[in-house]
Amino acid sequence: LLDFFEDEYFTKARDTLGAYSLPGGKQFYDEQIYRYATVDMTAEEIHQLGLSEVARIRAEMETIISDLEFEGDFAAFIEFLRTDPQFYAKTPRELLAEASYFAKKVDGRLPQLFGKLPRQPYGVAPVPDDIAPFYTGGRYVPSPLDARKGGYYWVNTYALESRTLYTLPALTLHEAMPGHHLQIALAGEQGEQPDYRRNDNISAFGEGWALYAEKLGVEMNIYETPYQDFGRLTYEMWRACRLVIDTGIHAKGWSRQQALDYLTSNTALSIHEVTTEIDRYISWPAMALSYKLGEYTSWVLGREAEGKVGADFALRDVGEFLLALGSVPVAVLEGVVRRWGSEQG
Repeated sequence: LLDFFEDEYFTKARDTLGAYSLPGGKQFYDEQIYRYATVDMTAEEIHQLGLSEVARIRAEMETIISDLEFEGDFAAFIEFLRTDPQFYAKTPRELLAEASYFAKKVDGRLPQLFGKLPRQPYGVAPVPDDIAPFYTGGRYVPSPLDARKGGYYWVNTYALESRTLYTLPALTLHEAMPGHHLQIALAGEQGEQPDYRRNDNISAFGEGWALYAEKLGVEMNIYETPYQDFGRLTYEMWRACRLVIDTGIHAKGWSRQQALDYLTSNTALSIHEVTTEIDRYISWPAMALSYKLGEYTSWVLGREAEGKVGADFALRDVGEFLLALGSVPVAVLEGVVRRWGSEQG
């Protein structure tokens, strides 16, 4: 088998990286953008939005570094976060316990922003050992309502030196509550919606909501230290970098090293996570765009609704309206939220 790969497979594999170099590659990538992000945007427009968001988030990060009175530049602070033992769990159980603590802290504060919560509970568990070395830092695993078990928030306990504690609150908000579990479990209960809106997973809607949920952690006072708030910004920066990197690889001819350097220099993600992420973007064109484009659209729509509704505007109302939709494309989301905002106003 090894001889086959060395003599037959590798010798015939292409030496280019992105979708752009495939036959019909530009059209293929444009289709992938609409499939996953469900937005009518070109690769160049997405790339420029990514650069703009990276600059905005970087300014917020620099403010935290300044407030901490850290002696050193941005790169030195990132290196400090990646190497100081205080930011890493010593055992898998410690990492799972920390994730469970934030999960329960969030659960107790959900009524501040949500009047309707799902009946189905969820648990916290490690990523299975056989896939953990190649897996992301966390994942939500849903369960059908009739399965007689809850959903699960998986936390990756492999290579603990790469699992940063300061990003754990944001990860928990994203994967569990009020992120994926809240959205998916409530969608399953929307009996008035057709099956495809209850059970389908439109990436831009689901991942966009989960990234939006990380920001809601500020409203619920979940982040306890400046480092955890920096971790939140690191996660938002990570998703903004995806807009730049994914389009860079698949539309602009970026190399793998160029992508690695960009993500490494702009986020406090561990080097292990940076590597697995870049390889994911290479092999899965445009999927990674859905997170930030979905969240960005939701944020813009929320601000528009706030302007129309005025003093009576409440995040609680917007969240409940969005979650009642089930799962819809971003293009549909824009229309219904703008109509809702006008009606409320």
